Amino acid sequence: MAKIQQLSCSTDAGLGLQAKIGLIVLQTDQTIEHEFRQLLNLDGVACYHSCIANAMAVTPATLAQMEADLPKAAALLPHEFSFDAIGYACTSGATIIGEEHVAKAIKATHPRAKVSNPLTACKAACAALGLKRIALLTPYTPSVTQALSDHLAGHGIDIVNTGCFNLEDDLQVGRVASQSIVDGVLKLGSQTDCEGVFVSCTSLRVAHIIAQAEAELGKPVIASNQVLAWHLLRLAGVEKQLTGFGALFKQPL
Repeated sequence: MAKIQQLSCSTDAGLGLQAKIGLIVLQTDQTIEHEFRQLLNLDGVACYHSCIANAMAVTPATLAQMEADLPKAAALLPHEFSFDAIGYACTSGATIIGEEHVAKAIKATHPRAKVSNPLTACKAACAALGLKRIALLTPYTPSVTQALSDHLAGHGIDIVNTGCFNLEDDLQVGRVASQSIVDGVLKLGSQTDCEGVFVSCTSLRVAHIIAQAEAELGKPVIASNQVLAWHLLRLAGVEKQLTGFGALFKQPL
């Protein structure tokens, strides 16, 4: 047997010198990890993922069930990494569970990390862009869509137009054609009293068509993955402006 040599090595600070971001991803989500590789493609920014169990059927009951598993999913992100910001990547889940409950579950393991989710990030994005009257597009059933609409309206964001694809199967949500999303954005956002459009759901493929949709609509278009990536970056102190992902990425927090 050949002798194994012990070699010397040096260490450095590793990845994420500017920001370390954690992301709790639904096990059925087909999109957010792909889009976050684009949205967080910045020098000095590292993103680490954990998965949370969820049902393929998207209903208020199945969304609420995730609350019990959130602490476990958050704990899979090593606290030794000293995360700057951590996101729970489910818009409808945050709506049903409650933003405060989501933050509490994550902070139990990561008390120093800033916490967000697409619902919280959407409200921050609307404030940054000055949007008070928006259209809402979702893939959800009417009951889940209504819960989200009611929440936003209750926090000072008027929903002037709402549309949904009425899909309960998360597998199908991830397969909605991008042109269908663009068409929905244009249809819902064309009202003169509408200032912008929010496309909800981390499993919808929206990031790559935001610039196109904004150009055709002439108004800001925001989406779950985009607002969450922007909010996590800003919470972590990263103010860099990205091009190609909409007007939001030109805005500070």
